Amino acid sequence: MIDKLEYLIALARERHFGRAGEACGVTQPTLSAGIKQLEDTLGVLLVQRGSRFMGFTPEGERTLEWARRIVADSRAMRQDIDALKRGLAGPLRIAAIPTALPMVAALTTPFRARHPDVRFTVISRTSIEILNHLENLEIDAGLTYLDNEPLGRVNTVPLYRERYRLVTSPQSRYGERDAVTWAEVAELQLALLTPDMQNRRIVDNLLAAAGASHKPTLESNSMIVLFTHVRTGLWASVMPAMLADSLGLTSVVRSIPIVEPDISHSIGLVVPHREPTTPITAALVAEARRIAPKLEQSGIADPAIAAMQ
Repeated sequence: MIDKLEYLIALARERHFGRAGEACGVTQPTLSAGIKQLEDTLGVLLVQRGSRFMGFTPEGERTLEWARRIVADSRAMRQDIDALKRGLAGPLRIAAIPTALPMVAALTTPFRARHPDVRFTVISRTSIEILNHLENLEIDAGLTYLDNEPLGRVNTVPLYRERYRLVTSPQSRYGERDAVTWAEVAELQLALLTPDMQNRRIVDNLLAAAGASHKPTLESNSMIVLFTHVRTGLWASVMPAMLADSLGLTSVVRSIPIVEPDISHSIGLVVPHREPTTPITAALVAEARRIAPKLEQSGIADPAIAAMQ
């Protein structure tokens, strides 16, 4: 039964029978047959079939909710029993919004010191993708905004406040200032994240609130791309202070506080709202709670160092 529920979850994630089969390590006919057997067992139609995947029936959507819960509990049970035998070990999958990527080491480094047999996979995703990945059991935890857009049914651990800086060259307009306003930022040639990123939506709202109508001259889903353009001296960007510092401020790049208003947003850990949770997830939550006061109080450029102090 568990394997057939896994097929259903994979189909919800991939929206394609062939790709769902590949994700589960089986052929498309095997996956289709497994879902048909699940339908026969439950006595309802779960999937709207045609020449391609067309979605789930209402009964299929409800079954999918139960499938996620049952599969998650099954994985948690196996991991819990395994941890009793040989301690905490195995994979830990974390997704982070691009602006929070420098923070990941602050969490993984002390965690690994306590649990050396845990292996990490860290990926960059949008805030919406992180929530979808959690729901579909593709990741164990995420690092994202906690107070700006709805999160749904997750447990959260606030870690630090994201504050915003104008990142530009000293020779550029406002480059020698100690602070700038959002209205002044809107006058510059900005390189910003793409609109699917929550950070971009935050920046757009702040610029609009300042009465500015602005379109960036460059968009990217990579903070590295934005930073390298700033280093040319011909572009400016808006970045979180912690991210700007971690990328390495030099004689050709300055990080200038943006005021009027001085806004911040909470960044933190999100994990599935589920009890009991997996031992690895529970240990990660405990680590996040341990380092959170140090991150919020330190204010230093390297968050990993702050967490270890």
